[in-house]
Amino acid sequence: MSTGSETDTRDSADGVLAEQLLRLTRRLHRIQKRHMEPLGITPAQGRLLRIVAHYADGTPPRMADLATRLEVVPRAVTTLVDGLEAADCVRRAPDPANRRVIRIELTETGRATLRRLRNARTDAAEEILAPLTAEQREVLGGLLNALADVPAERRC
Repeated sequence: MSTGSETDTRDSADGVLAEQLLRLTRRLHRIQKRHMEPLGITPAQGRLLRIVAHYADGTPPRMADLATRLEVVPRAVTTLVDGLEAADCVRRAPDPANRRVIRIELTETGRATLRRLRNARTDAAEEILAPLTAEQREVLGGLLNALADVPAERRC
């Protein structure tokens, strides 16, 4: 049986870990944003491009599909698509089976941007992981997988 002080110590340690993870997440976001700035797209737009490029069955996604995958309201997807369309990275196309449905397709410019985006993300990862040895990176990867691979019933 644990005592109140053991529980308090564990809660305090978990709180510190949670804060460290949040700080790391914010730092990673800042570094990725800096590496992506020359591409002229935001991290959110980059995520949308990756989703469009790797959509499940190869059929271009609908706006509603993107909102669900990004876990945002449809209006937020419209804003992201507007920016990417202005940059000629995606295009809106009517669904051949239902012309009321609009699908989002990747353009050649979008594919080229994705290649540059992968390089920018790799550079950002190298920058943030630079202090770690190869062994430490491997351990970190295992720990992150353990945290990310939580069964669906236990997710937030």
